[in-house]
Amino acid sequence: MRGVAGAAAVLTVAAGLGVRAVVGGEFAKCAGDALYTVLVYAVVVVAAPRLRPLRAGAVAAALSWAVELFQLTGVPEELGSRSTAARLVLGTTFNAPDLFWYLVGAAAAALVHGGLARRGR
Repeated sequence: MRGVAGAAAVLTVAAGLGVRAVVGGEFAKCAGDALYTVLVYAVVVVAAPRLRPLRAGAVAAALSWAVELFQLTGVPEELGSRSTAARLVLGTTFNAPDLFWYLVGAAAAALVHGGLARRGR
């Protein structure tokens, strides 16, 4: 499962960059939020490949929410002003609707993961 999750991470980054380059606008922002959590989900599965889809989704959503809520402190914005990597990983400003899109990404990733797990048995 680690190899599949690693490939999914690479494809997720490519999808995020593609949506941003081709579509743009509000759709790209919402898709980017969901894809952010799909990427977090893939990293979670790489780190803990035996995690069941529902638990991996919960962990990915919780981590995404934690990052979003951390933005309320202003620390990510300060770090992001000095580092592109920090800006990409932590974001800069809190946006409540992002919390919904993180759940969408976690649910989508868990559904795909569950489907692949059932197919692999």
